[in-house]
Amino acid sequence: MIASLLIANRGEIACRIIRTARAMGIRTVAVYSDADAQALHVRQADEAVHIGPSPARESYLVGDKIITAARTTGAQAIHPGYGFLSENADFAQAVIDAGLIWVGATAHSIRAMGLKDAAKSLMQRAGVPTTPGYLGEDQSPERLAAEADAIGYPVLIKAVAGGGGKGMRKVDAPADFADALASCRREAASSFGNDAVLLEKWITNPRHIEVQVFGDTQGNIVHLFERDCSLQRRHQKVIEEAPAPGMDEATRDAICSAAVRAAQAVDYVGAGTIEFIADGSEGLRADRIWFMEMNTRLQVEHPVTEEITGVDLVEWQLRVASGEPLPKAQAELSINGWAMEARLYAEDPASGFLPSTGRLEQCYFPEDYVRMETGVEQGSVISPFYDPMIAKVITHADTRDNAAALMAQKLEGVAVWPVKSNAGFLHRCITDPDFRAANVTTGFIADHLDRLVPDAQPSSAILREAARQITQQSETGLAGMRGFRLNAAPERRVRLRLGADRFISTIPDAHEPDLYSSLAAPGVALVTDRGQSFGIAMDRTEGLSTGAASDGAVLSPMPGRIIAVSVADGDSVSKGQKLLTLEAMKMEHSLIAPFDGVVAELNAAEGGQVSEGALLARIDKAED
Repeated sequence: MIASLLIANRGEIACRIIRTARAMGIRTVAVYSDADAQALHVRQADEAVHIGPSPARESYLVGDKIITAARTTGAQAIHPGYGFLSENADFAQAVIDAGLIWVGATAHSIRAMGLKDAAKSLMQRAGVPTTPGYLGEDQSPERLAAEADAIGYPVLIKAVAGGGGKGMRKVDAPADFADALASCRREAASSFGNDAVLLEKWITNPRHIEVQVFGDTQGNIVHLFERDCSLQRRHQKVIEEAPAPGMDEATRDAICSAAVRAAQAVDYVGAGTIEFIADGSEGLRADRIWFMEMNTRLQVEHPVTEEITGVDLVEWQLRVASGEPLPKAQAELSINGWAMEARLYAEDPASGFLPSTGRLEQCYFPEDYVRMETGVEQGSVISPFYDPMIAKVITHADTRDNAAALMAQKLEGVAVWPVKSNAGFLHRCITDPDFRAANVTTGFIADHLDRLVPDAQPSSAILREAARQITQQSETGLAGMRGFRLNAAPERRVRLRLGADRFISTIPDAHEPDLYSSLAAPGVALVTDRGQSFGIAMDRTEGLSTGAASDGAVLSPMPGRIIAVSVADGDSVSKGQKLLTLEAMKMEHSLIAPFDGVVAELNAAEGGQVSEGALLARIDKAED
């Protein structure tokens, strides 16, 4: 058995691996960048090694630094977690060549499944059903456009080296193809160093079904049943569950058998996931489920499989990497109950899900009867350098309804401030009638967005609760006869502030039901309504303007890098026209004109780094 393990990752997955390794008596070594010097995973490990500056390309993506850290600390093995170098075949081979144990798929398997076009061809030969599309070597825009026409719109452009939703674009019409292709290639080149793409037919009522597989060095391969990951936003999974709703035993057997054949085709060792796209128009049917790709690593959503099978997949990884056979045979694995996972991110749904960075001054997770996987705690900093995940909330119950009800209950109590989170959005998703009825496709969020995104402004009930909390607990609270009126009930009113917005609230006598509240700071109430948190302060300043300095100011919503400038000084622009493209938190964000007008000021250049709130452009309104 491995005696010492270096985790080549950060955040919640590093903490997750450390927990299992410690339970197995394995010494752990963490690595960290400048930004993560005080991170939770660094403090939980037995030893930690600094590997470079905050940007991942200078630290977590530098394989030589990680191998050197393993050698220096005497670690026997390296676990890559997910993301970063977990599916980098060259790194996997370099670890082995250095005389270390690689806790993951072989370099051969990673290469075989790493390029989507080659993997699809391999699956076709192995008898695994695949979606119609184009896998050719001719990557000219003209040929790709012609193939898209032949497939029929809508089509999906996918980076052949992609993963995690990166380098994917749905195109609805021929007129949109060229722009979508250019954007997809740019993102693919930035994320994976490879801008080649393939085309697939877009499935009208798609469901994302994936199967957990596991192989050992003795040639044994099993599946651990399926997960449904259909609830997605921009190809990023939001809520996952296991098993898949509506899956009958015949269809389950067909898809899981196909997943095992896929793993056998590459002599797979370790934890892997075979992802399928299903046409849910007539329910789940074996003849309407097609292979999409294989992830040759542990998945973010692996806890739901652990919950329904009772298996610790990280423990299996460490045992298999140590040369042991799989702990269980296929006949010993079964499904018990239902599990769900919700990804809690530092992002603002009301502002187009822009990532939110900063210190978690308040961070509360209700952990009773629920599993939490996190790499942060109160006081931690959400930096702009990595994915803004705060935690994963996992519930397990006897039925799907009960798992969803428990998830909703726990999301209600999540309190995060001043960093914004998607907890309120997740609560709306999990309680939506269509979700509860399992009427979900990968387009569910886009189709229901208006009713899933919480209002950015606090309700009157929230304001009343904030006023009550502040005046009750503040040292300078309203007291005595303040608000007294002759021959009438006393009325107490307080001026409140949320950012630039100001409110007047009547203070009720009793706590507002269904709201969680506390004093986040002197004079600041933190009120949470079904997961959505508001930090509301008593306003002691008067006469301040609540408007922006200029209605035509286009400000950077977050720190990032300008990757495209689409206009020049003096250009006429139309409302909604793209002005700039900002790359931040591994995503592209288009900044658009607020109204028809002229570019009066432009302070952005391609390749330039900008800070949050920087004035990038100013639009003068067109004369009527």
